[in-house]
This record gives sequence, C-alpha cells and structure tokens, in this order.
Amino acid sequence: MAVKIIGTGSYIPEVIVTNKEFAQHVFLQENGNNIAMDNETIARKFKAITGIDERRYAANDQNTSDLAFYAAETAIADSGIDPETLDYIIVAHNFGDVQHKKIQSDTVPSIAARVKHKLQIKNPRCVAYDLLFGCPGWVEGMIQANAFINAGIAKRCLIIGAETLSRVVDMHDRDSMIYADGSGAVVIDNLPDEKGGILSHNSASFTYEEANFLFFGKSYNTDHCESTRYIKMFGRKIYEFALTNVPIAMKECFDKSGHDIKDLKKIIIHQANEKMDEAIVQRFYELYNTTMPELIMPMSIQFLGNSSVATIPTLFDLILKNQKEEHNFTKGDVILFASVGAGMNVNAITYQI
Repeated sequence: MAVKIIGTGSYIPEVIVTNKEFAQHVFLQENGNNIAMDNETIARKFKAITGIDERRYAANDQNTSDLAFYAAETAIADSGIDPETLDYIIVAHNFGDVQHKKIQSDTVPSIAARVKHKLQIKNPRCVAYDLLFGCPGWVEGMIQANAFINAGIAKRCLIIGAETLSRVVDMHDRDSMIYADGSGAVVIDNLPDEKGGILSHNSASFTYEEANFLFFGKSYNTDHCESTRYIKMFGRKIYEFALTNVPIAMKECFDKSGHDIKDLKKIIIHQANEKMDEAIVQRFYELYNTTMPELIMPMSIQFLGNSSVATIPTLFDLILKNQKEEHNFTKGDVILFASVGAGMNVNAITYQI
C-alpha cells in the first residue's frame, strides 16, 4: 500500500506587487520613530536577505476561501476523481477570510466548509475541517490525512494550504514586504498496488520559550487604532531557532525513511526567506558530513513571496507541471518536504514520487 498524491493544483493571484511599489511607504521602528534609511536602501537590503523581488496579492474581491477553492478545483480535476468520493477536506490557514480593507477574521463556517460548499459536494461523510499550525500547516495536514488512511478510516483526502497575508500586515513594518497570498492543494489516495508515497514524517512544537516568536501586535504607527492587530515577528530569534531545530527534524524524518542521503533528489522547503532556507539545507547536509548538492532546493520566493501554508504545495505543483526551469520529478524520486513557522512548529515528510 502507498499513500500517494494523485492530483495537484495551485492558484497564484494575478496582482503583482514589486519591491519598487513600497517606495512610498512610511516604514517605522517599533517605537514609532522613523527609520534612518531611505526606502531604496531598505528594499535593496531586503532583497539581499530574503531573495524576494515581487509577491502576489489576492484581488480585492477574493478571500482565502476563494483561493483555496481555486486550487482545490484544479487538484481534483488533475486527479480525475469524483469529488463525492473524498473522505476528508483539510484546509490549513492561519487567519481565515479577511475581507479587503476589513480588520475582522471570519472563520464561521470554517474555510474547509466553505470550500466543500463551493465544490458542491453533497456527501455528508466527506468531513471538512480547518487546521491552524502556522506555516507548517499544509505539511501537518498531509501527516494527519496519512494517519486517517493508514488507520482505515479514510481512503482519499484533499489537503489545501491557503492564505491572504496581505490582509494582516502592518504596512509601516518592513517585514510586511515578506508576506504574500496564494494557495496550493493535493489529493492523496490509498493505492494498494503502488510503492512509495509518504515514507516517513516528523513533527514538533516548541512552545516553552518560543511560542510567541510570531504573534499579533499593534501597528508601528502610533496614530493607528491600538486594538487593530497585525502579524509581527522576532526575525532574528526565528532565524536562530530555525537553523538549530529544522535540520535536526529533517534528518530525523529522512532517517526513518530508510533511504541513503544520496537518494534524496529534492528538498521542497517552506519559502520563508531565501538566505534562511539555504542555511537550513546546508546544515541538514552537514549532519550527514556531506555538502549540499546543486539544484537540490527549488525556490519560488523570488517571485511569489512568502504565502505561508501555500508555499510548499504551490512549489510542488509548479515543478510537477514543468513550470520551474532546471527542476523536475521522475517516478521513484525521493523528496523531502520541510517547514517551520508560528507556534513554533516544525515538521517534515519523506515522499517518494
């Protein structure tokens, strides 16, 4: 038996926001004072660290549930299944539906229930629920769906990662340039006659000292309403945390697969920060006393930004559909999914195409 991905889909919003479009923003320090640096310098340093040139934002009339539906619809079509045969719809997100120029998150009904409704699935035994696990949410959704299938309570599941981070950023915070919108989805199935699929997985939550490295806080503009909250982070602490813990989690996961490190063809890592991701993967290979191979780590952050739970399934879909030059998959390839995010949560999956 193999639990394998039989269909993929992604939705990349049409609104492109380049770094140049932040030129007129008033970036402030946490205390509300001006930053002693012009925006051109800010953008140049930002690009050098994150790798981001541009990002995508949802259109004004789109919400997270819309983006999730678009990716789901494509994944179902790609799989060729009847959507009525789905046992679970799991949607990973963090902030629900936040309408354009509104401040309130709407999660009633759940995003998954909205997606199921939009798909017009009548089967009440198709259970739809949301998963809040920070940026690693989609990977965790895969792990949960795999457990359902191995336990015999499901055969076929739809796992979606969707987010509209542009609706929860403080535009006076330089970190707002990191975040983006998007969605990705896969259909996984129990294939008795196949080999490969999900080979191993690993998850961990670090909350003793690290729980609030990512949090909701007030705007750096002291004139703004104090009750309105935006996504905030302690970037240096996250960087140090990730470099310490993610490579170890990846190795623990990969070792459980039974494969040699030379068998690993690609690492599909959460597109958080180009420099951080490269450092994580380099440290992962150092744990095996070997060097990081060329082209092992495909990236999409340069043109899509950080769309949280959507980055991994979106990048996976782009590679499968030959939209990433120099990167491709062939049947039998062993790959590693890995992510880190709010919580602080870390997880990984070893998967064979």
